[in-house]
Amino acid sequence: MFLLATACAYISKSLSGTYMNSMLTQIERQFDIPTAIVGLINGSFEIGNLLLIIFVSYFGTKLHRPIMIGAGCVVMGLGCFIISLPHFLMGRYEYETTISPSSNMSSNSFLCLGNRSQTLLPTPDPAECMKEIKSSMWIYVMVGNLIRGIGETPIMPLGISYIEDFAKSENSPLYIGILKIGMTIGPLIGLLLSTFCANIYVDIGSVNTDEMTITPSDTRWVGAWWLGFLICAGVNVLVSIPFFFFPKTLAKEGLEDNEDATTSDKEEKQQEKAKEEKRGITKDFLPFMKSLLCNPIYMLFILSSVIHLNSVVIIVTFMPKYLEQQFGKSTAEIVFLIGCYTLPSFFAGYFTGGLIMRKFKITIKKAAYIAFCVSLTEHLLFFFFFMIACDNLPVAGLTASYEGIQQPLYEDHKVFADCNTRCSCLNKTWDPVCGDNGLSYMSACLAGCEKSVGTGINMVFHNCSCIQSSGSSSAVLGLCNKGPDCTVKLQYFLILSSIGSFIYSLAALHAYMVFLRRTYLGLSAALRASSYLPAIFILKLMRKVQLHGETDSLETERAEMTLTEKESEHMDVHRGPENGRELKTKL
Repeated sequence: MFLLATACAYISKSLSGTYMNSMLTQIERQFDIPTAIVGLINGSFEIGNLLLIIFVSYFGTKLHRPIMIGAGCVVMGLGCFIISLPHFLMGRYEYETTISPSSNMSSNSFLCLGNRSQTLLPTPDPAECMKEIKSSMWIYVMVGNLIRGIGETPIMPLGISYIEDFAKSENSPLYIGILKIGMTIGPLIGLLLSTFCANIYVDIGSVNTDEMTITPSDTRWVGAWWLGFLICAGVNVLVSIPFFFFPKTLAKEGLEDNEDATTSDKEEKQQEKAKEEKRGITKDFLPFMKSLLCNPIYMLFILSSVIHLNSVVIIVTFMPKYLEQQFGKSTAEIVFLIGCYTLPSFFAGYFTGGLIMRKFKITIKKAAYIAFCVSLTEHLLFFFFFMIACDNLPVAGLTASYEGIQQPLYEDHKVFADCNTRCSCLNKTWDPVCGDNGLSYMSACLAGCEKSVGTGINMVFHNCSCIQSSGSSSAVLGLCNKGPDCTVKLQYFLILSSIGSFIYSLAALHAYMVFLRRTYLGLSAALRASSYLPAIFILKLMRKVQLHGETDSLETERAEMTLTEKESEHMDVHRGPENGRELKTKL
Protein backbone atom coordinates (compact mmCIF):
# COMPACT_ATOMS: atom_id res chain seq x y z
CA MET A 1 0.00 0.00 0.00
CA PHE A 2 2.87 2.35 0.74
CA LEU A 3 4.44 1.51 -2.62
CA LEU A 4 1.12 2.30 -4.34
CA ALA A 5 0.72 5.60 -2.49
CA THR A 6 4.32 6.59 -3.23
CA ALA A 7 3.88 5.71 -6.90
CA CYS A 8 0.84 8.03 -6.98
CA ALA A 9 2.95 10.76 -5.36
CA TYR A 10 5.60 10.21 -8.03
CA ILE A 11 2.92 10.49 -10.70
CA SER A 12 1.57 13.75 -9.26
CA LYS A 13 4.97 15.38 -8.84
CA SER A 14 6.16 14.40 -12.31
CA LEU A 15 2.77 15.45 -13.72
CA SER A 16 3.16 19.01 -12.43
CA GLY A 17 6.86 19.10 -13.36
CA THR A 18 6.25 18.00 -16.94
CA TYR A 19 3.32 20.36 -17.29
CA MET A 20 5.51 23.23 -16.09
CA ASN A 21 8.20 22.46 -18.67
CA SER A 22 5.62 22.17 -21.44
CA MET A 23 4.00 25.51 -20.59
CA LEU A 24 7.18 27.59 -20.36
CA THR A 25 6.67 28.92 -23.90
CA GLN A 26 3.09 29.94 -23.06
CA ILE A 27 4.24 31.65 -19.85
CA GLU A 28 6.94 33.51 -21.78
CA ARG A 29 4.36 34.87 -24.22
CA GLN A 30 1.77 35.64 -21.52
CA PHE A 31 4.10 37.87 -19.49
CA ASP A 32 6.20 39.03 -22.48
CA ILE A 33 9.45 38.13 -20.70
CA PRO A 34 12.86 37.15 -22.15
CA THR A 35 14.05 33.55 -22.15
CA ALA A 36 16.58 34.35 -19.41
CA ILE A 37 13.71 35.07 -17.01
CA VAL A 38 12.02 31.85 -18.13
CA GLY A 39 15.17 29.95 -17.18
CA LEU A 40 15.14 31.65 -13.76
CA ILE A 41 11.50 30.66 -13.24
CA ASN A 42 12.23 27.05 -14.13
CA GLY A 43 15.37 26.98 -11.99
CA SER A 44 13.46 28.25 -8.94
CA PHE A 45 12.16 24.71 -8.45
CA GLU A 46 15.70 23.37 -7.95
CA ILE A 47 16.47 26.32 -5.67
CA GLY A 48 13.56 25.40 -3.40
CA ASN A 49 14.56 21.75 -3.52
CA LEU A 50 18.21 22.38 -2.66
CA LEU A 51 17.31 24.59 0.32
CA LEU A 52 16.04 21.60 2.28
CA ILE A 53 17.12 18.37 0.58
CA ILE A 54 20.15 17.63 2.77
CA PHE A 55 18.31 18.24 6.04
CA VAL A 56 15.16 16.42 4.95
CA SER A 57 17.17 13.44 3.69
CA TYR A 58 19.03 13.10 6.99
CA PHE A 59 16.58 14.18 9.69
CA GLY A 60 13.57 12.81 7.81
CA THR A 61 14.65 9.23 8.48
CA LYS A 62 14.46 9.95 12.22
CA LEU A 63 10.96 11.44 12.03
CA HIS A 64 7.61 10.18 10.73
CA ARG A 65 8.46 9.77 7.04
CA PRO A 66 4.96 9.08 5.63
CA ILE A 67 3.53 12.20 7.28
CA MET A 68 6.41 14.29 5.96
CA ILE A 69 5.76 12.96 2.44
CA GLY A 70 2.06 13.80 2.76
CA ALA A 71 2.89 17.32 3.95
CA GLY A 72 5.24 17.73 0.99
CA CYS A 73 2.44 16.81 -1.43
CA VAL A 74 0.19 19.44 0.16
CA VAL A 75 2.92 22.08 -0.18
CA MET A 76 3.37 21.11 -3.85
CA GLY A 77 -0.37 21.64 -4.36
CA LEU A 78 -0.07 25.08 -2.76
CA GLY A 79 2.81 25.96 -5.08
CA CYS A 80 0.81 24.96 -8.18
CA PHE A 81 -2.12 27.09 -7.00
CA ILE A 82 0.14 30.14 -6.51
CA ILE A 83 1.53 29.66 -10.04
CA SER A 84 -1.99 29.98 -11.49
CA LEU A 85 -2.85 33.15 -9.53
CA PRO A 86 -1.57 35.75 -12.07
CA HIS A 87 -4.31 34.77 -14.51
CA PHE A 88 -6.93 35.96 -12.02
CA LEU A 89 -5.01 39.08 -10.96
CA MET A 90 -4.03 40.58 -14.31
CA GLY A 91 -5.92 41.76 -17.38
CA ARG A 92 -6.56 39.99 -20.65
CA TYR A 93 -3.73 38.89 -22.89
CA GLU A 94 -3.33 41.14 -25.95
CA TYR A 95 -1.31 39.91 -28.88
CA GLU A 96 0.37 42.12 -31.47
CA THR A 97 -1.74 42.59 -34.59
CA THR A 98 -2.63 45.23 -37.17
CA ILE A 99 -6.19 43.91 -37.41
CA SER A 100 -8.68 45.10 -34.82
CA PRO A 101 -11.47 42.72 -33.69
CA SER A 102 -14.04 44.91 -35.42
CA SER A 103 -12.18 44.83 -38.73
CA ASN A 104 -14.35 43.90 -41.70
CA MET A 105 -14.50 44.51 -45.41
CA SER A 106 -15.17 48.23 -44.94
CA SER A 107 -12.42 48.71 -42.33
CA ASN A 108 -9.18 48.08 -44.19
CA SER A 109 -6.61 50.24 -42.40
CA PHE A 110 -4.30 47.21 -42.21
CA LEU A 111 -4.15 46.80 -45.99
CA CYS A 112 -2.00 48.42 -48.65
CA LEU A 113 -3.33 51.95 -49.25
CA GLY A 114 -1.31 54.34 -51.34
CA ASN A 115 -3.13 57.54 -50.32
CA ARG A 116 -2.62 57.05 -46.57
CA SER A 117 -0.31 59.35 -44.68
CA GLN A 118 1.69 57.54 -42.03
CA THR A 119 4.87 58.33 -40.19
CA LEU A 120 7.40 55.50 -40.16
CA LEU A 121 9.54 55.43 -37.05
CA PRO A 122 13.31 55.22 -37.62
CA THR A 123 15.03 51.95 -36.91
CA PRO A 124 16.37 51.95 -33.31
CA ASP A 125 19.93 51.13 -32.46
CA PRO A 126 20.40 47.33 -31.95
CA ALA A 127 21.80 47.98 -28.47
CA GLU A 128 18.44 49.51 -27.51
CA CYS A 129 16.42 46.52 -28.74
CA MET A 130 16.09 45.02 -25.27
CA LYS A 131 12.84 43.25 -24.53
CA GLU A 132 10.80 45.34 -22.11
CA ILE A 133 9.16 43.41 -19.29
CA LYS A 134 5.61 44.77 -19.23
CA SER A 135 4.42 42.96 -16.10
CA SER A 136 6.00 41.74 -12.88
CA MET A 137 3.27 39.18 -12.25
CA TRP A 138 5.69 36.45 -13.37
CA ILE A 139 7.14 36.67 -9.85
CA TYR A 140 4.08 34.75 -8.63
CA VAL A 141 4.98 31.95 -11.02
CA MET A 142 8.57 31.89 -9.79
CA VAL A 143 7.59 31.89 -6.10
CA GLY A 144 4.99 29.19 -6.69
CA ASN A 145 7.53 27.04 -8.50
CA LEU A 146 10.01 27.54 -5.65
CA ILE A 147 7.37 26.41 -3.14
CA ARG A 148 6.61 23.43 -5.37
CA GLY A 149 10.32 22.51 -5.19
CA ILE A 150 10.26 22.73 -1.39
CA GLY A 151 7.20 20.49 -1.28
CA GLU A 152 8.77 17.84 -3.49
CA THR A 153 11.86 17.59 -1.27
CA PRO A 154 10.76 14.74 1.06
CA ILE A 155 9.01 12.57 -1.53
CA MET A 156 11.96 10.94 -3.26
CA PRO A 157 14.54 10.47 -0.47
CA LEU A 158 12.11 9.55 2.30
CA GLY A 159 9.91 7.36 0.11
CA ILE A 160 12.86 5.38 -1.20
CA SER A 161 14.53 5.09 2.21
CA TYR A 162 11.25 3.82 3.70
CA ILE A 163 11.10 1.12 1.03
CA GLU A 164 14.81 0.28 1.42
CA ASP A 165 14.42 -0.11 5.21
CA PHE A 166 11.48 -2.50 5.16
CA ALA A 167 11.82 -4.37 1.84
CA LYS A 168 14.04 -7.30 0.96
CA SER A 169 17.30 -6.11 -0.56
CA GLU A 170 16.71 -8.21 -3.69
CA ASN A 171 13.22 -6.71 -4.15
CA SER A 172 14.09 -3.04 -3.67
CA PRO A 173 15.41 -2.55 -7.25
CA LEU A 174 12.09 -3.82 -8.62
CA TYR A 175 10.12 -1.57 -6.27
CA ILE A 176 12.21 1.44 -7.22
CA GLY A 177 11.70 0.47 -10.87
CA ILE A 178 7.94 0.62 -10.22
CA LEU A 179 8.37 4.11 -8.78
CA LYS A 180 10.30 5.05 -11.90
CA ILE A 181 7.33 3.82 -13.92
CA GLY A 182 5.21 6.22 -11.89
CA MET A 183 7.60 8.96 -12.93
CA THR A 184 6.94 7.89 -16.52
CA ILE A 185 3.16 7.76 -16.24
CA GLY A 186 3.12 11.24 -14.68
CA PRO A 187 4.83 12.92 -17.63
CA LEU A 188 2.51 11.06 -20.01
CA ILE A 189 -0.53 12.52 -18.26
CA GLY A 190 1.24 15.88 -18.01
CA LEU A 191 1.90 15.99 -21.75
CA LEU A 192 -1.70 15.06 -22.52
CA LEU A 193 -2.88 17.79 -20.16
CA SER A 194 -0.47 20.23 -21.82
CA THR A 195 -1.84 19.32 -25.25
CA PHE A 196 -5.39 19.94 -24.04
CA CYS A 197 -4.65 23.27 -22.33
CA ALA A 198 -2.39 24.57 -25.12
CA ASN A 199 -5.29 24.28 -27.57
CA ILE A 200 -7.55 26.39 -25.33
CA TYR A 201 -7.10 30.15 -25.55
CA VAL A 202 -5.77 31.70 -22.34
CA ASP A 203 -8.77 34.00 -21.86
CA ILE A 204 -11.38 31.44 -22.78
CA GLY A 205 -14.82 32.53 -21.63
CA SER A 206 -13.98 36.24 -21.63
CA VAL A 207 -13.23 36.80 -25.33
CA ASN A 208 -15.06 36.06 -28.55
CA THR A 209 -12.93 33.42 -30.23
CA ASP A 210 -14.71 33.96 -33.55
CA GLU A 211 -13.03 37.36 -33.89
CA MET A 212 -9.51 36.06 -33.18
CA THR A 213 -7.00 36.18 -36.01
CA ILE A 214 -4.50 33.64 -34.61
CA THR A 215 -4.50 29.86 -34.21
CA PRO A 216 -2.59 27.54 -31.81
CA SER A 217 0.19 27.22 -34.39
CA ASP A 218 0.81 30.99 -34.34
CA THR A 219 3.80 32.24 -32.36
CA ARG A 220 1.54 34.81 -30.65
CA TRP A 221 -0.91 32.22 -29.32
CA VAL A 222 -1.09 31.63 -25.56
CA GLY A 223 -2.90 28.58 -24.26
CA ALA A 224 -4.78 28.22 -20.97
CA TRP A 225 -1.61 27.44 -18.98
CA TRP A 226 -3.25 28.39 -15.68
CA LEU A 227 -5.96 25.74 -16.00
CA GLY A 228 -3.51 22.83 -15.85
CA PHE A 229 -1.85 24.19 -12.71
CA LEU A 230 -5.20 24.26 -10.92
CA ILE A 231 -5.67 20.60 -11.89
CA CYS A 232 -2.15 19.75 -10.69
CA ALA A 233 -2.84 21.50 -7.36
CA GLY A 234 -5.92 19.35 -6.78
CA VAL A 235 -4.11 16.13 -7.71
CA ASN A 236 -1.19 16.83 -5.38
CA VAL A 237 -3.47 17.49 -2.42
CA LEU A 238 -5.53 14.39 -3.20
CA VAL A 239 -2.56 11.99 -3.26
CA SER A 240 -1.31 13.34 0.07
CA ILE A 241 -4.25 11.90 2.03
CA PRO A 242 -3.09 8.22 2.37
CA PHE A 243 0.31 9.16 3.80
CA PHE A 244 -1.25 10.54 6.99
CA PHE A 245 -2.52 7.03 7.87
CA PHE A 246 0.71 5.03 7.49
CA PRO A 247 2.74 3.96 10.56
CA LYS A 248 6.17 5.32 11.30
CA THR A 249 7.76 1.86 10.82
CA LEU A 250 6.83 -1.45 9.20
CA ALA A 251 7.86 -5.06 9.77
CA LYS A 252 10.72 -6.16 7.53
CA GLU A 253 9.43 -7.80 4.34
CA GLY A 254 9.51 -11.59 4.60
CA LEU A 255 9.52 -11.58 8.41
CA GLU A 256 5.91 -10.55 9.05
CA ASP A 257 4.86 -13.97 10.37
CA ASN A 258 8.01 -14.60 12.37
CA GLU A 259 7.48 -13.98 16.10
CA ASP A 260 11.22 -13.75 16.73
CA ALA A 261 11.44 -11.06 14.08
CA THR A 262 8.67 -9.11 15.79
CA THR A 263 10.45 -9.32 19.14
CA SER A 264 13.74 -8.37 17.52
CA ASP A 265 12.05 -5.41 15.83
CA LYS A 266 10.68 -4.15 19.16
CA GLU A 267 14.07 -4.48 20.81
CA GLU A 268 15.68 -2.64 17.92
CA LYS A 269 13.17 0.21 18.29
CA GLN A 270 13.89 0.48 22.01
CA GLN A 271 17.63 0.52 21.41
CA GLU A 272 17.28 3.15 18.73
CA LYS A 273 15.11 5.31 20.97
CA ALA A 274 17.58 5.04 23.85
CA LYS A 275 20.43 5.87 21.50
CA GLU A 276 18.69 9.01 20.26
CA GLU A 277 17.97 10.12 23.82
CA LYS A 278 21.66 9.82 24.68
CA ARG A 279 23.16 11.38 21.59
CA GLY A 280 20.41 13.77 20.56
CA ILE A 281 18.91 14.10 17.11
CA THR A 282 21.51 16.52 15.74
CA LYS A 283 24.79 15.55 17.40
CA ASP A 284 25.69 12.96 14.79
CA PHE A 285 24.80 15.13 11.78
CA LEU A 286 28.24 16.73 11.39
CA PRO A 287 30.16 13.42 11.72
CA PHE A 288 27.77 11.94 9.20
CA MET A 289 28.41 14.77 6.71
CA LYS A 290 32.15 14.45 7.30
CA SER A 291 32.05 10.73 6.49
CA LEU A 292 30.27 11.49 3.22
CA LEU A 293 32.61 14.30 2.24
CA CYS A 294 35.60 12.05 2.91
CA ASN A 295 34.20 9.25 0.75
CA PRO A 296 35.90 9.64 -2.66
CA ILE A 297 33.53 7.32 -4.55
CA TYR A 298 30.47 9.08 -3.19
CA MET A 299 31.77 12.59 -3.89
CA LEU A 300 32.85 11.66 -7.42
CA PHE A 301 29.40 10.21 -8.01
CA ILE A 302 27.90 13.49 -6.78
CA LEU A 303 30.15 15.42 -9.17
CA SER A 304 29.30 13.16 -12.09
CA SER A 305 25.57 13.42 -11.33
CA VAL A 306 25.66 17.21 -11.04
CA ILE A 307 27.44 17.60 -14.36
CA HIS A 308 25.34 14.97 -16.09
CA LEU A 309 21.93 16.11 -14.88
CA ASN A 310 22.46 19.70 -15.92
CA SER A 311 22.49 18.71 -19.56
CA VAL A 312 19.37 16.62 -19.03
CA VAL A 313 17.60 19.60 -17.45
CA ILE A 314 18.54 21.79 -20.41
CA ILE A 315 17.17 19.26 -22.90
CA VAL A 316 13.95 18.60 -21.00
CA THR A 317 13.26 22.28 -20.29
CA PHE A 318 13.74 23.76 -23.73
CA MET A 319 13.01 20.82 -26.05
CA PRO A 320 9.36 21.86 -26.69
CA LYS A 321 10.44 25.37 -27.63
CA TYR A 322 13.31 24.08 -29.77
CA LEU A 323 11.07 21.71 -31.70
CA GLU A 324 8.40 24.38 -32.14
CA GLN A 325 10.84 26.77 -33.77
CA GLN A 326 12.94 24.18 -35.60
CA PHE A 327 10.10 22.21 -37.18
CA GLY A 328 7.32 24.82 -37.26
CA LYS A 329 4.77 23.00 -35.10
CA SER A 330 2.41 24.22 -32.37
CA THR A 331 3.00 23.59 -28.67
CA ALA A 332 0.08 21.17 -28.54
CA GLU A 333 1.44 19.08 -31.42
CA ILE A 334 4.99 19.01 -30.06
CA VAL A 335 4.18 17.96 -26.50
CA PHE A 336 1.82 15.26 -27.78
CA LEU A 337 4.46 13.84 -30.12
CA ILE A 338 7.13 13.93 -27.39
CA GLY A 339 4.83 11.92 -25.14
CA CYS A 340 3.97 9.35 -27.81
CA TYR A 341 7.57 8.70 -28.82
CA THR A 342 9.66 9.01 -25.65
CA LEU A 343 7.54 8.06 -22.63
CA PRO A 344 6.86 4.43 -23.64
CA SER A 345 10.62 4.05 -24.10
CA PHE A 346 11.27 5.37 -20.59
CA PHE A 347 8.62 3.02 -19.24
CA ALA A 348 10.19 0.00 -20.94
CA GLY A 349 13.73 1.02 -19.94
CA TYR A 350 13.00 1.49 -16.23
CA PHE A 351 10.98 -1.72 -16.00
CA THR A 352 13.60 -3.74 -17.90
CA GLY A 353 16.40 -2.34 -15.74
CA GLY A 354 14.57 -3.32 -12.55
CA LEU A 355 13.93 -6.85 -13.79
CA ILE A 356 17.56 -7.29 -14.88
CA MET A 357 18.90 -6.23 -11.48
CA ARG A 358 16.51 -8.57 -9.67
CA LYS A 359 16.90 -11.61 -11.93
CA PHE A 360 20.68 -11.54 -12.23
CA LYS A 361 21.27 -10.10 -8.74
CA ILE A 362 23.70 -7.54 -10.07
CA THR A 363 26.13 -6.24 -7.46
CA ILE A 364 26.79 -2.57 -6.93
CA LYS A 365 30.18 -2.86 -8.63
CA LYS A 366 28.69 -4.44 -11.74
CA ALA A 367 25.86 -1.90 -11.74
CA ALA A 368 28.43 0.90 -11.87
CA TYR A 369 30.07 -0.59 -14.96
CA ILE A 370 26.72 -1.19 -16.67
CA ALA A 371 25.50 2.33 -15.95
CA PHE A 372 28.72 3.86 -17.29
CA CYS A 373 28.81 1.88 -20.55
CA VAL A 374 25.10 2.18 -21.37
CA SER A 375 24.94 5.89 -20.54
CA LEU A 376 28.03 6.59 -22.65
CA THR A 377 26.40 4.75 -25.56
CA GLU A 378 23.30 6.95 -25.25
CA HIS A 379 25.47 10.07 -25.15
CA LEU A 380 27.27 9.13 -28.36
CA LEU A 381 23.89 8.55 -29.99
CA PHE A 382 22.98 12.12 -29.06
CA PHE A 383 25.40 13.54 -31.66
CA PHE A 384 23.18 12.29 -34.49
CA PHE A 385 20.70 15.04 -33.57
CA PHE A 386 23.07 17.58 -35.13
CA MET A 387 22.32 16.04 -38.52
CA ILE A 388 18.55 16.53 -38.22
CA ALA A 389 17.52 20.14 -38.80
CA CYS A 390 15.24 22.22 -41.01
CA ASP A 391 16.12 25.41 -42.87
CA ASN A 392 14.85 28.77 -41.67
CA LEU A 393 11.28 29.52 -42.66
CA PRO A 394 11.40 31.88 -45.67
CA VAL A 395 9.91 35.25 -44.67
CA ALA A 396 10.12 38.04 -47.23
CA GLY A 397 12.30 40.85 -45.92
CA LEU A 398 13.72 38.78 -43.05
CA THR A 399 15.19 35.46 -44.13
CA ALA A 400 14.48 35.72 -47.85
CA SER A 401 14.14 38.35 -50.52
CA TYR A 402 10.76 39.18 -52.04
CA GLU A 403 11.78 36.95 -54.93
CA GLY A 404 12.08 34.01 -52.51
CA ILE A 405 15.90 33.85 -52.45
CA GLN A 406 17.41 32.96 -49.06
CA GLN A 407 19.45 35.77 -47.47
CA PRO A 408 21.09 36.63 -44.12
CA LEU A 409 18.77 37.52 -41.27
CA TYR A 410 17.24 40.95 -40.89
CA GLU A 411 18.56 43.80 -43.00
CA ASP A 412 16.46 46.92 -42.59
CA HIS A 413 16.66 48.14 -46.18
CA LYS A 414 15.22 44.85 -47.43
CA VAL A 415 12.00 44.95 -45.39
CA PHE A 416 10.51 47.16 -48.10
CA ALA A 417 10.51 46.43 -51.80
CA ASP A 418 9.24 48.13 -54.96
CA CYS A 419 5.94 46.27 -54.61
CA ASN A 420 5.06 47.78 -51.20
CA THR A 421 6.86 51.13 -50.87
CA ARG A 422 3.66 52.94 -51.90
CA CYS A 423 1.64 51.17 -49.18
CA SER A 424 2.86 53.16 -46.13
CA CYS A 425 3.17 49.99 -44.05
CA LEU A 426 4.44 49.63 -40.50
CA ASN A 427 7.73 47.75 -40.49
CA LYS A 428 7.83 46.88 -36.77
CA THR A 429 4.60 44.86 -36.53
CA TRP A 430 4.50 41.08 -36.73
CA ASP A 431 1.19 39.94 -38.21
CA PRO A 432 2.32 37.30 -40.73
CA VAL A 433 0.44 36.03 -43.77
CA CYS A 434 1.17 33.13 -46.11
CA GLY A 435 1.05 33.78 -49.84
CA ASP A 436 -0.13 31.18 -52.33
CA ASN A 437 3.45 31.16 -53.66
CA GLY A 438 4.62 29.48 -50.41
CA LEU A 439 6.42 32.58 -49.11
CA SER A 440 5.52 34.23 -45.80
CA TYR A 441 5.26 38.01 -45.29
CA MET A 442 5.48 40.12 -42.13
CA SER A 443 1.98 41.52 -42.66
CA ALA A 444 -0.74 41.74 -45.27
CA CYS A 445 0.28 45.33 -45.94
CA LEU A 446 3.93 44.38 -46.65
CA ALA A 447 2.63 41.67 -48.98
CA GLY A 448 0.93 44.47 -50.95
CA CYS A 449 -2.60 43.13 -50.39
CA GLU A 450 -5.39 45.59 -51.22
CA LYS A 451 -8.56 43.64 -50.39
CA SER A 452 -9.77 41.22 -47.71
CA VAL A 453 -12.68 38.84 -47.43
CA GLY A 454 -14.04 37.27 -44.25
CA THR A 455 -13.29 37.82 -40.57
CA GLY A 456 -11.21 36.22 -37.85
CA ILE A 457 -8.92 33.33 -38.77
CA ASN A 458 -10.89 32.78 -41.99
CA MET A 459 -9.80 36.12 -43.45
CA VAL A 460 -8.33 35.91 -46.98
CA PHE A 461 -6.38 38.71 -48.71
CA HIS A 462 -6.47 39.41 -52.46
CA ASN A 463 -4.69 41.54 -55.06
CA CYS A 464 -1.34 41.20 -53.27
CA SER A 465 1.22 42.97 -55.49
CA CYS A 466 4.28 41.37 -53.80
CA ILE A 467 3.08 37.80 -54.30
CA GLN A 468 4.51 36.62 -57.59
CA SER A 469 2.33 33.67 -58.39
CA SER A 470 0.54 32.15 -61.34
CA GLY A 471 -2.55 31.93 -59.15
CA SER A 472 -4.75 34.63 -57.66
CA SER A 473 -1.95 36.41 -55.74
CA SER A 474 -3.79 35.85 -52.47
CA ALA A 475 -2.72 35.20 -48.89
CA VAL A 476 -4.11 33.80 -45.66
CA LEU A 477 -3.35 34.58 -42.02
CA GLY A 478 -0.39 32.85 -40.38
CA LEU A 479 3.02 31.56 -41.45
CA CYS A 480 3.39 29.00 -44.21
CA ASN A 481 4.16 25.41 -43.30
CA LYS A 482 7.75 24.24 -43.54
CA GLY A 483 6.89 21.47 -45.97
CA PRO A 484 6.85 17.64 -45.99
CA ASP A 485 10.65 17.28 -45.81
CA CYS A 486 10.71 19.02 -42.44
CA THR A 487 7.90 16.78 -41.16
CA VAL A 488 9.92 13.69 -42.12
CA LYS A 489 12.98 15.06 -40.32
CA LEU A 490 10.83 15.59 -37.22
CA GLN A 491 9.85 11.91 -37.35
CA TYR A 492 13.53 10.92 -37.52
CA PHE A 493 14.29 13.21 -34.59
CA LEU A 494 11.53 11.66 -32.46
CA ILE A 495 12.48 8.07 -33.37
CA LEU A 496 16.08 8.77 -32.37
CA SER A 497 14.80 10.36 -29.14
CA SER A 498 12.78 7.23 -28.45
CA ILE A 499 15.84 4.98 -28.82
CA GLY A 500 17.94 7.30 -26.68
CA SER A 501 15.24 7.44 -23.99
CA PHE A 502 15.18 3.65 -23.69
CA ILE A 503 18.96 3.41 -23.41
CA TYR A 504 19.12 6.30 -20.92
CA SER A 505 16.43 4.86 -18.64
CA LEU A 506 18.02 1.40 -18.83
CA ALA A 507 21.22 2.85 -17.36
CA ALA A 508 19.50 5.15 -14.90
CA LEU A 509 18.32 2.47 -12.46
CA HIS A 510 21.75 0.82 -12.23
CA ALA A 511 23.36 4.17 -11.43
CA TYR A 512 20.55 4.91 -9.02
CA MET A 513 21.22 1.76 -7.01
CA VAL A 514 24.90 2.65 -6.75
CA PHE A 515 23.83 6.01 -5.35
CA LEU A 516 21.30 4.60 -2.88
CA ARG A 517 23.70 2.10 -1.14
CA ARG A 518 25.27 5.23 0.50
CA THR A 519 22.62 7.70 2.00
CA TYR A 520 20.76 9.79 -0.65
CA LEU A 521 21.52 13.48 -1.11
CA GLY A 522 19.92 15.25 -4.06
CA LEU A 523 21.95 17.61 -6.19
CA SER A 524 21.66 18.58 -9.86
CA ALA A 525 23.30 21.15 -12.22
CA ALA A 526 26.30 21.56 -14.90
CA LEU A 527 27.55 19.91 -18.32
CA ARG A 528 26.87 16.42 -19.66
CA ALA A 529 29.84 15.29 -21.70
CA SER A 530 32.48 15.97 -19.04
CA SER A 531 30.47 13.96 -16.48
CA TYR A 532 32.13 10.81 -17.80
CA LEU A 533 35.57 11.99 -16.65
CA PRO A 534 34.89 11.56 -12.92
CA ALA A 535 32.96 8.40 -13.76
CA ILE A 536 36.19 6.85 -15.07
CA PHE A 537 37.82 7.52 -11.69
CA ILE A 538 34.83 5.86 -10.03
CA LEU A 539 35.45 2.68 -11.99
CA LYS A 540 39.14 2.73 -11.08
CA LEU A 541 38.36 3.20 -7.40
CA MET A 542 35.77 0.43 -7.56
CA ARG A 543 38.54 -2.01 -8.43
CA LYS A 544 40.41 -1.17 -5.24
CA VAL A 545 37.55 -0.85 -2.77
CA GLN A 546 35.82 -3.89 -1.27
CA LEU A 547 32.19 -2.91 -0.75
CA HIS A 548 30.25 -4.19 2.27
CA GLY A 549 28.41 -7.47 1.68
CA GLU A 550 30.16 -8.25 -1.59
CA THR A 551 32.92 -10.72 -2.49
CA ASP A 552 35.11 -10.15 -5.47
CA SER A 553 34.52 -13.02 -7.88
CA LEU A 554 38.11 -12.99 -9.11
CA GLU A 555 39.52 -13.33 -5.60
CA THR A 556 37.07 -16.15 -4.90
CA GLU A 557 38.24 -18.05 -7.97
CA ARG A 558 41.88 -17.58 -6.98
CA ALA A 559 41.18 -18.86 -3.48
CA GLU A 560 39.42 -21.92 -4.84
CA MET A 561 42.31 -22.63 -7.23
CA THR A 562 44.82 -22.29 -4.37
CA LEU A 563 42.72 -24.62 -2.25
CA THR A 564 42.60 -27.23 -5.03
CA GLU A 565 46.35 -27.04 -5.62
CA LYS A 566 47.17 -27.35 -1.92
CA GLU A 567 44.81 -30.28 -1.52
CA SER A 568 46.29 -32.08 -4.52
CA GLU A 569 49.85 -31.48 -3.32
CA HIS A 570 49.03 -32.69 0.17
CA MET A 571 47.41 -35.87 -1.11
CA ASP A 572 50.51 -36.66 -3.16
CA VAL A 573 52.84 -36.29 -0.18
CA HIS A 574 50.73 -37.94 2.51
CA ARG A 575 49.02 -41.30 2.50
CA GLY A 576 45.26 -41.01 2.94
CA PRO A 577 42.38 -38.75 1.90
CA GLU A 578 41.71 -37.93 5.57
CA ASN A 579 44.67 -35.54 5.66
CA GLY A 580 43.37 -33.79 2.55
CA ARG A 581 40.00 -33.17 4.15
CA GLU A 582 41.73 -31.93 7.30
CA LEU A 583 43.79 -29.42 5.26
CA LYS A 584 40.67 -28.24 3.41
CA THR A 585 38.90 -27.68 6.73
CA LYS A 586 41.82 -25.63 8.05
CA LEU A 587 41.99 -23.55 4.88
